[in-house]
Amino acid sequence: MKICPKCNAQLDDNAAFCTNCGVPFAPVAPVAPAYDPYDHTAEFDAKDVSDNKVIAMLVYLMGPIGIIIALLAANTSAYAAFHLRQALKFTVVEILAPIALIIATIINIIPFIGWIAYVLLALGYIVLSCALFVIKIICFFQICKGQAKEAAIIRSLKFLK
Repeated sequence: MKICPKCNAQLDDNAAFCTNCGVPFAPVAPVAPAYDPYDHTAEFDAKDVSDNKVIAMLVYLMGPIGIIIALLAANTSAYAAFHLRQALKFTVVEILAPIALIIATIINIIPFIGWIAYVLLALGYIVLSCALFVIKIICFFQICKGQAKEAAIIRSLKFLK
């Protein structure tokens, strides 16, 4: 039973307007569920997730050694392969990040401007390293919950989709 907001008349549930005062009722649009384009959890079988959680955790905990172990131990698991691709992206970024420090060291020979650039690049490297560490911890806890979400920062890297 609908009640008119203007005159408080009781109306039928399917009424489009009030028969007493003529106030139209706005149609209620259905609310769409929230969608996370980076969440791939539904793509994996629950058995695959539960069987390969530990292997998926290793890729974030042990770095390149964990990647090798995951390649050998769970080569048929789609869930482990997803987290393996994520860990490979982390590894590529962690290998390329020190190049900024090498460039900063070379630039450091230039007086004043080089010194400022050195400090900025060194701070950027430290911030990136800390951010990657925190994101790896977040990924680890997502695995504990059985989720498969693309990690922040590295999700923008288009290789290894």
